[in-house]
Amino acid sequence: MRSSWQHVPTGSTVSRPRKPPRKGRLPTSELHETRTPSPDSETDVDLIELDDEKGPQRRCIVTRKSGNPDGMLRFVIAPDGTVVPDLAVKLPGRGIWLSANRDVLETARTRHLFSRAARQPVKVPEDIAQVLVSGIEARLVQGLGLARRAGQALCGFVKCREWIAAGKAGLVIQGSGGSPDELRRLISGNNKLPVLTLPAQMLATAFGREHAVYVVIAPGALAQRLMAEHERFLGLTDGLVPEPHQGRLGREQAGI
Repeated sequence: MRSSWQHVPTGSTVSRPRKPPRKGRLPTSELHETRTPSPDSETDVDLIELDDEKGPQRRCIVTRKSGNPDGMLRFVIAPDGTVVPDLAVKLPGRGIWLSANRDVLETARTRHLFSRAARQPVKVPEDIAQVLVSGIEARLVQGLGLARRAGQALCGFVKCREWIAAGKAGLVIQGSGGSPDELRRLISGNNKLPVLTLPAQMLATAFGREHAVYVVIAPGALAQRLMAEHERFLGLTDGLVPEPHQGRLGREQAGI
């Protein structure tokens, strides 16, 4: 019977085969390619790849944090190199995502992160922050109007209180300048109901009235959409609720 052992001359070295890396780990030589970039390092910013826009979350190019796309801001690069907001997330092209925050937007603009993310020179409109705020204002009014026409929203203190008492309300919206005491009477102890504050003029516009203070929305997708838009609105207005600009709420721009 032949032995499986082989004679190795004295002084020679036996080379052992390298073990493959364990599943889920990379060789040491490749670890530098997966390190977490620092927000303060321009070199690290260049190493970040754009999201492939698949999956349930998106990554902010400034904070590097991932979040629900409904609460973030998407931008695309137009053929002329202009950064275009895409609030409806419908425009073609690779998306660049930011957290819905005024400071994050300013950081992306001043540190030229749009250019680095797009791998090309781009032009960022000087009024991009106001374009976003106006666009979200328009989307809020559209969402309120859609809920009203679908029979999922109504306004007026008495009617709102009846819906709340009957358990038909999923969201309460108070116009800016409304009384806190009156709001407490309206919700009648239903403290678990989410309450948003929006410009009173926005509510009046959506319901075709001169004045509107209270609105209730039925539970469902429209209520969720309005809450997401409200979060983006507050993030871009530093938590304030300014009255919308007179005239047109939106700007004629694709994606808004």
